[in-house]
Amino acid sequence: MFTGLIETTGTVLGVTPNAGVTRITLAAPTELVSRLTTGDSVAVSGVCLTALDIEPNAFPPRFSADLAAETIARTTLSRLQPETIVNLELPTPAGSPLGGHVVQGHVDATATLVGCEPLSPGSDTTDYRLRFIIPDALTRYVVEKGSITVEGISLTVAAVHGNEVEIAIIPHTYAATNLRTLAPGDALNIEVDVLGKYAERQHEKAAEFTLTEQYLIANGY
Repeated sequence: MFTGLIETTGTVLGVTPNAGVTRITLAAPTELVSRLTTGDSVAVSGVCLTALDIEPNAFPPRFSADLAAETIARTTLSRLQPETIVNLELPTPAGSPLGGHVVQGHVDATATLVGCEPLSPGSDTTDYRLRFIIPDALTRYVVEKGSITVEGISLTVAAVHGNEVEIAIIPHTYAATNLRTLAPGDALNIEVDVLGKYAERQHEKAAEFTLTEQYLIANGY
């Protein structure tokens, strides 16, 4: 499990199609790569991947991961180009503070970036307004002041206008993630709050339930 608090960023070295899978290779800081072992999970711009071919002593330090067909269909990773900046996060150890929200690294779909504009242009301490368009199927899970994961970043929804979502971005988040590198029209990996999905499922099951005499007898009524 992840929390959506980005540890660092990495750089795409290559995206190579192979038989059955596509392999992505990333350069990352030694501090992160040296903590990986083969088979570990790592979130790459919000996508939970399995670390392979880990080389902390290479220049630059790097690791690879294979993209399954589902990952290619749901996310942006297979479309990334060399030198693209990605967000990186390792799983949260049990007992650690949950600083963001519950993030699985299971991307639901991609959104389209409308813009990420500074509210005080020219200021070193400005915040930003991130705006993007989400697919119709995700709108029921996105609510004002609720949580959403964008490119692996745990963020709070500021406003929703139909399919357009707005989020306030503080200077630290803008500077420490790949948001600063994105342009209008770019695709974003989106994971909605899984707790909303569970709540919806429970509501559906409750709606299907019919109270019968047999149920009352079986449960001691």
